[in-house]
Amino acid sequence: MGEVHQLILDIGVDGARQLAADKVGRQCVDAAFSVMSDENFDIGITHAGFAITALPHKPFLDRVWERSGGKNGEITLRIESGANRNGDLVGIPSGAIARLILFHLSSEAYVNNSRIVELGSSMRAFLSRMGISPGGKTLKIVREQSRRIALCRLTFFNEGKKNTMVSNGSFVRNAILGNTQDETTPFWQDTVELDEGFFNSLKDHPLPLRETAIRQLSNKSLALDIYVYLAYRLHVLQKPTPVSWAALYAQFGGGVKEKKVFVNGFKEPLALALSAYPEAKVEISETGLLLHPSDSPVPKTPIRGNRVASFRSSGGLTLIGGASD
Repeated sequence: MGEVHQLILDIGVDGARQLAADKVGRQCVDAAFSVMSDENFDIGITHAGFAITALPHKPFLDRVWERSGGKNGEITLRIESGANRNGDLVGIPSGAIARLILFHLSSEAYVNNSRIVELGSSMRAFLSRMGISPGGKTLKIVREQSRRIALCRLTFFNEGKKNTMVSNGSFVRNAILGNTQDETTPFWQDTVELDEGFFNSLKDHPLPLRETAIRQLSNKSLALDIYVYLAYRLHVLQKPTPVSWAALYAQFGGGVKEKKVFVNGFKEPLALALSAYPEAKVEISETGLLLHPSDSPVPKTPIRGNRVASFRSSGGLTLIGGASD
């Protein structure tokens, strides 16, 4: 348990907020208190691959986005922008909203064991739970990110000593996108069918996350990525494990030109992610992070509503099409 969590236990949330030095400090207190006081323990799912590679944080204008991760950078995700019927590129999914949409689709597909996700009002309800009101400018962003997710193409490369596994796919196989921009038109119509390869890989390697934690980080894409990374790594560690700034920059620093700038900008999102993950034991130093074996942010058999889902951890990571590390 981190310093902010202990402070809340010692002097209460109001006292901890008063001692916070700035806005970020108060956000950390609020995130920590929300997770510590959560009694519903709602669980959602993301693909474990997003603990190793991730989407862009900011709007990305190029046709192809590529990031590498893994112990030695052996996993690479390449996302290619889709195009509309006129052949115009629609762009790469990016930012916190794209991550939340994928989190919702993955959660619903996994819990219901179906790649057909019945949407209806569920997307709006989910975004509302995340503290996002899908109207006005936000509605436009949600529509745009939904379109990008539906049309983009994915390639995973898993480089081994003797060969490289290549897996091609997408997030979504079939979707009906609205042509109008008024607020009564759904983001998607009725249902979305996930790509079969992505769905099968999701079933093989789900990563359960606290919905309350996701809500607290819902407008901070880098903090979301760090939380996912820590939730994936910490609970399987057998001993303290150092991670250099160079390795963190390679995985999380997309769009940042200099490592020094990245390191300075990484610390606040890290603090927020750790606030939303009370079980995490992480030290920060001049050379990087020291990760300690920590409890998972969710129990082995989490309960979501009245449904119980069992999750398993695996030593390898199966990506789209079956590549493993």
